[in-house]
Amino acid sequence: MEAKAVAKYVRISPQKAGLVMNMIRGKDVNEALAILKFTPNKAAGIVEKVLKSAIANAENNFGLDRDNLYVAKAVADQGPIMKRMMPRAMGRSNLMRRRTSHITVVVNEK
Repeated sequence: MEAKAVAKYVRISPQKAGLVMNMIRGKDVNEALAILKFTPNKAAGIVEKVLKSAIANAENNFGLDRDNLYVAKAVADQGPIMKRMMPRAMGRSNLMRRRTSHITVVVNEK
């Protein structure tokens, strides 16, 4: 039985979040939490929160034991892009893309 948690419209680019996701994919949940705790990226805190939510969903909704869980799937999909204007020289402007992501973590029993 698998439990999942999703954080939508998170203000971090999917590329940066994906780097953190690659570190925890396939790991035991306790090991993944330890990795995220000592990773100095902004995305690590966000992913840690989603992972804790997935663990809580597994324990409360499905009655799974925390010690038998591992990170089965960790994905950072692209969300909507907020477009902003940045002033440039001689009255011109450039388009700034503020990327968002949807972070999904799925935990499963061994």
